[in-house]
Amino acid sequence: MTASASHPALPAFAVFAGFLAAAGIPIYIFAPTFYAQNYGTGLTAIAAVLFWLRLLDAVQDPLFGWMSERLGRDRRFWIGFAVFILIGSLILLFAIPPRTAPLLWFALSMTGLFSAFSFLTINFYAQGISAASHLPGGHMQLAAWRETGGLIGICLAAVAPTLLMLWSASPMVGFTLGFAGCGLLASWMMRHQWGSAAPRAPSNFAVIWQDHLARRLLILAFVNAMPVAVTSTLFLFFVTHRLQAGAWAGGLLLVFFLSAAGSAPVWAKAAQRFGTRQSLIWAMSLAVVVFALAAFLRSGDVAYFALVCIASGASIGADLTLLPAAFAQRLSIIAPRGGQGFGLWALMSKLTLAAAAIAVFPILDGAGFDATAQGQTAQALWTLTLLYAVCPLILKLVAIGLLIKTPLQDEQI
Repeated sequence: MTASASHPALPAFAVFAGFLAAAGIPIYIFAPTFYAQNYGTGLTAIAAVLFWLRLLDAVQDPLFGWMSERLGRDRRFWIGFAVFILIGSLILLFAIPPRTAPLLWFALSMTGLFSAFSFLTINFYAQGISAASHLPGGHMQLAAWRETGGLIGICLAAVAPTLLMLWSASPMVGFTLGFAGCGLLASWMMRHQWGSAAPRAPSNFAVIWQDHLARRLLILAFVNAMPVAVTSTLFLFFVTHRLQAGAWAGGLLLVFFLSAAGSAPVWAKAAQRFGTRQSLIWAMSLAVVVFALAAFLRSGDVAYFALVCIASGASIGADLTLLPAAFAQRLSIIAPRGGQGFGLWALMSKLTLAAAAIAVFPILDGAGFDATAQGQTAQALWTLTLLYAVCPLILKLVAIGLLIKTPLQDEQI
């Protein structure tokens, strides 16, 4: 066992999580809008591309999980290669104008980005299972550092394009350069953290899926992630066209993710004191209230929406911290190497984004919504509000029902 494995560097996990997170939700928010507004790419076409890319993930996420458990001494090389692909794909996506049809360029760039992101995320979370076993606070302590770092990364990525607009006519070029620098720093800090503990037999997908608790947690993760997938996909459209506050989009995203980052360690401590289930129920109930309030917002309600962002960010902080930690607790017992387990976990997360994209964009198109237009019809705005607020509320209620019936590992200890 290496010294680094015995003493996990929590700041390294936090910084690497921030780097990965910057390539996750913010890119999924910015990319469709960027191509729709700059290259006139249709929303339905973008939705179709995103859906097929997520179907690709349906194959490669479990495959990456399988590979993760068999890399051995080559792990560091493949991690470095994936970081290179991730950075290069982002440069192609935002910093280099399409050299072919914009939709094809978008598809190729996002394929590289999604694949590298998936591979890195699965290996990163799987390594966390081994690292957590050497921490006094276990999985919740590691999750608090990891998810707080990830949420800070999201905060920086969310606000960077808006700030860069003050100095550059091409803010996304500056964003990609900053992202590349972050990736190199994160990789250097994590260079000693990719070792493994004592050799273990590889996991088995069937064993993980057949385990009652693991299966219920995977299903819960899918349903519970749907609301944030829908709201992430529609956030910029809602702020720009429903609230008529496009200039505030970066600031509102920052408020949302800062709230999530600040709440992550609080939720981790709450779970240690009151239990994971009770803490998650509190967070999900808060989200239900927030979605209900968002449905009544109209043009100019920026201050009220900022409060919505604070409350919903706090709710998301619990989802991102407690659910992966609960799943890791179970994997540490049934599949300690973790790669295939988190391959399935990543698959569930990706499927939510695919389902959101393929569902909401065609509905918006059918309602007459035009992302490039200054004004929208009443029907388009009503449909946007229904999708952004009411649908996630219903999905969150379903998630609460599933959580109530899902046994958790910390209740069995």
